[in-house]
Amino acid sequence: EVEMLSLVKNCFVSSAAVSVGTRMSVRAMSALNTAHLGLNEEQLEFQQMCRGFADKEMLPNMAKWDKEEELPRETLQQLAGLGLGAIYTSTDHGGSGLSRLDASVIFEALSTGCVGTTAMLTIHNMCAWMIDAYAPEELRAKYVPLLASFDYMASYCLTEPNSGSDAASLSTTAAQDGDHYILNGTKAFISGGGVSDIYLVMARTSDDGPKGITCFLVEKDNGLTFGAKEQKMGWNCQPTRMVMMEDVRIPASRIVGGVGQGFNLAMQGLNGGRINIASCSLGGAQAALEQTVQYVKERKQFGNALSSFQNTQFKLAEFASSLNASRLAVRLAASELDAKSSSAPALCAMAKLTATDNCFDIVNGCLQLHGGYGYLKDYNIQQYLRDLRVHQILEGTNEVMRMIVARDILA
Repeated sequence: EVEMLSLVKNCFVSSAAVSVGTRMSVRAMSALNTAHLGLNEEQLEFQQMCRGFADKEMLPNMAKWDKEEELPRETLQQLAGLGLGAIYTSTDHGGSGLSRLDASVIFEALSTGCVGTTAMLTIHNMCAWMIDAYAPEELRAKYVPLLASFDYMASYCLTEPNSGSDAASLSTTAAQDGDHYILNGTKAFISGGGVSDIYLVMARTSDDGPKGITCFLVEKDNGLTFGAKEQKMGWNCQPTRMVMMEDVRIPASRIVGGVGQGFNLAMQGLNGGRINIASCSLGGAQAALEQTVQYVKERKQFGNALSSFQNTQFKLAEFASSLNASRLAVRLAASELDAKSSSAPALCAMAKLTATDNCFDIVNGCLQLHGGYGYLKDYNIQQYLRDLRVHQILEGTNEVMRMIVARDILA
């Protein structure tokens, strides 16, 4: 692990140390950026490396990937080369062995350059962790190295056309046939659908409600078919499709986590997924706020810079305060998940609810401060807005997050 981390630092930080160091020192001088506070030395290095990568490799291409609906697989493989293909997966088979808090810092920094690309990386990492944590050794040894290097990309398949928030009502079936299972059903809104190489599919092996759901590892060429690419408001750099199974035959050895354990496994994955997607919201809001501060200093109306007006100043203060509070909520949840705290599921829901709602409002407010220019695709603000909107829906809607928190309060 030490050797790998040293390689990660050397292969990017040294090449960008002067420019990134200058930017980081400027950011660290004001309440505009508090993302570095409370981090240890290693986390600061991750943050600096990833923010430098985002500035250099992602931000200049963000609008192009969105417009052309292009998945930057080469960029994702570059990130894997920096040790980010299996961030919080154990080091047994090539994972980086980092913490959920480390991952949050990493995903936030990368999202300043492109939210949609980073979000795909978070989904891939969630799947890699699920396989490493719950799959038999044979599957771990085969697939985790491929995922860590991004030679294989992974997708998570829980949602169906008729089971969204009510995930336990899913109807995809897995009928046992000797030492195989026959899968039939359709999954909806699958990020990476048609492009990913492996799919973690939740399917019903019995009628016993949530306890009748099992997780299967399915390869793309096992007979999966895919719907047309969805035309979306945001996250356009990653394809979203239905994943369809008609008599797809999968060996029983491809079960992840045991028969009947799929729903619990899916929820375990989503606890971390909620922190990950909240972290992406933090990064998008941070970038939008930084760009807005620069804009209001330069834009003049009524003979003065917009930054001279008290309304603008108050708005910026509110945005920075909300962003800082959201970040604290996310990092607390990540730390409690690392500690395997019984409070972690509720805290993850709180963090996801707080950060995704607040960060969308921040970006929306930043767009307002840009006036009509914020509505143009010449500026990145509108893309951050479009990309962040879905974070209030996926990984459990924010209405479901309220249910989880309320249930915990009243237990």
